[in-house]
Amino acid sequence: MVKNTVSVPFEADRDVPGLIVKFGDYPLHHGGVGAIRSLGRLGVPMYAITEDPYTPAASSRYLSRAYVWPTTGAEEPGRLVEGLLRIGRRIGRPTVLIPTDEEAAVLIAEHQDALAGPFLFLRVEPALPRRLASKQGLHELCAEHGVASPAAAFPRSYDDVAAFAETARFPVVAKNREAFLRRARPAVHGTTRIRTRDGLLALARDWGEVPGVILQEYLPREEAEDWIVHACFGADCEPLAMFTGVKVRSWPPHVGMTANAYVVDNPELADLAARFVKQIGFSGIVDLDLRFDRRDGQYKLLDFNPRMGAQFRLFENEPGVDVVRALHLHLTGRPVPEGKQRTGHRYIVENIDLPALLAYRRSGYTTPHAPAKASGTELAWLAGDDPLPFLTMLARFVRPGAKHLYQLWRTNRRGSRTSMKEARPHRWRTASWGGTS
Repeated sequence: MVKNTVSVPFEADRDVPGLIVKFGDYPLHHGGVGAIRSLGRLGVPMYAITEDPYTPAASSRYLSRAYVWPTTGAEEPGRLVEGLLRIGRRIGRPTVLIPTDEEAAVLIAEHQDALAGPFLFLRVEPALPRRLASKQGLHELCAEHGVASPAAAFPRSYDDVAAFAETARFPVVAKNREAFLRRARPAVHGTTRIRTRDGLLALARDWGEVPGVILQEYLPREEAEDWIVHACFGADCEPLAMFTGVKVRSWPPHVGMTANAYVVDNPELADLAARFVKQIGFSGIVDLDLRFDRRDGQYKLLDFNPRMGAQFRLFENEPGVDVVRALHLHLTGRPVPEGKQRTGHRYIVENIDLPALLAYRRSGYTTPHAPAKASGTELAWLAGDDPLPFLTMLARFVRPGAKHLYQLWRTNRRGSRTSMKEARPHRWRTASWGGTS
């Protein structure tokens, strides 16, 4: 049944549903809610995998059914594939898969033949999404194709870390080498800035015999700008929809998920992204994070997420196409209308933008390319035609949310004074907030 539709100059195939695929325990994920609304408003039946029956996604009026399936993301692939196939049989007709995390995107790519019957998705070289989601794999692809990325080292032992520390220019950044894999005990929690040699060596003592980290040059925020690219590429690796914007604020500050962003035209960046995707042969939705380094005038690729990003609803072209709608149209054999992106549009994630705003004001950081005034605003949670996800988010967020935001704020303040504490920043639990950008 069509619950509500929007007026757009194209028509989606309402006989082909969409399924939001996510693995892991992060119920407060606004990207999944955005995808449900985006296609649901076109009359497309929407289904979603949820942690429990009371997530914001499960409460959306545009969701036909939630399949409650608690996972960690670390299950055996065969078990996850069988679970997807079981859901496909229950839906009973070909369904477009929309992965919202790297675990889901990697699983779909590596088991395309098994999933191809009940599901629709764009085929890629099976090993490519895993390589793109890996910090080391992405760094190697950038080097292979001449795309700038931060200088990096991949230590294989504590001695390698010690040797790196002797010549490194501090501060440096540490990240998990295979960041998309959910682990009980990751080496570091998110992006970790380490200010001193002693801080690095102390932290490395807990990394085991084979450190699962990448050590990366730090790009000073005073000399850099954070840019994002969201796009959908067809089976021929050509862009069906391409968008660029600037990240104004993130949470945790400067290293976390987008809290506030604007659409800003950047043809140079769009061309760079399109050429790289064509070179590596990727098809599907991408979410790229790049940092423009004013010192050398280069856009340096930090992350390549081979799936939709949580903030994808920031971007829409004049006919009303976003990357999720582009994917559904393409997979159902319909043309994807072209048009300019809605420049100046703003995106706000209500539950994390306020603390981010306070943190950024304290640091004095500004984004030069952010428009002085937004041409329009898209909220991640609140929507007049679909209010329950916002209310559900508030109910699940308020008590634990205030506690963990306060802990993170205190750690951030301590970290600005003590290098050892800065090497061990607190980060929200993925079980509470969401694991994707």
